[in-house]
Amino acid sequence: MADNASVPRPHHRPTTKAVIPAAGLGTRFLPATKAVPKELLPVVDKPALQYIVEEATTAGITDVLLVTSRGKTSMVDHFDRRPDLEALLEAKGDQRRLDAIRHPSELAAIHSSRQDEPKGLGHAVLCAAAHVGDEAFAVMLGDDLIDERDPLLAEMLSVQAERGGIVLGLIEVPREHINRYGSVAIEPVDAPETPLFTTVKITEMVEKPSPDEAPSNLAIIGRYILPPEIFDAIRKTEPGAGGEIQLTDAMARLASEGTAVHGVVFRGRRYDTGDRGDYLKAVVQIACDRADLGPEFRQWLVDFVRSELDASVVPGSDGGSE
Repeated sequence: MADNASVPRPHHRPTTKAVIPAAGLGTRFLPATKAVPKELLPVVDKPALQYIVEEATTAGITDVLLVTSRGKTSMVDHFDRRPDLEALLEAKGDQRRLDAIRHPSELAAIHSSRQDEPKGLGHAVLCAAAHVGDEAFAVMLGDDLIDERDPLLAEMLSVQAERGGIVLGLIEVPREHINRYGSVAIEPVDAPETPLFTTVKITEMVEKPSPDEAPSNLAIIGRYILPPEIFDAIRKTEPGAGGEIQLTDAMARLASEGTAVHGVVFRGRRYDTGDRGDYLKAVVQIACDRADLGPEFRQWLVDFVRSELDASVVPGSDGGSE
């Protein structure tokens, strides 16, 4: 990557737009996702997509574009008003549920764009070009839920406002799992470090490398701040891994042309809803942390695990070994 020290920093307007690619078929969750988009599957009592939009608005985003596909208009509907249901709850005096169903429509301006066929994450982001225009924007993938107490997106927006260019969310993963992610090589930068965040300069990006070829065990997760120049870079990017247009390849192209690339290494609470097992873990973790559900649910969980352990002990055995 080119040395960006001499690249002048442009004036940065506040980033107010986020793009959420949500056109996938959710095949890992079939048959549940045959008629219900994966993004609307509940994590406790809210759809995963609502957590993502709430994270965006908490960080100052006011405009959200959902990149959808055939049969997924219900995602947009979730953020619309339901006067009939509101009237029913109001008549019952159920203010708590009334507030809960009104809340999604009050979060942000929600828009949608159709991805006509699955050509990869890069192509999904390109579908947002007309809506985003000539300003920096966030991309948020729905498989990564970030705990509201650990404001990763706000930190990334702050880094982008100061340094410009591209900013990526990063986590450390076991090296044997790095082939599931984009991987990066880094250099330190002069920036404050906190228990949750470390800002680094990214010098190399590789999409889903084998463990022995990965530049590090730092993985790109589903949070990006991108400049508008990414759209031209995507248009020039040929299909890569999996025969798809990879966003990582387009970002690498921009970096080679002198665009600064930084990462925020995140050590906070992240919930992965990308497959069935991790989805179940996310539901349990979030339920345990809920003030209204946690105490009773945690106790039930302890009792359940204890009963399972007791049932696994062979009758007449002391559970140990000689």
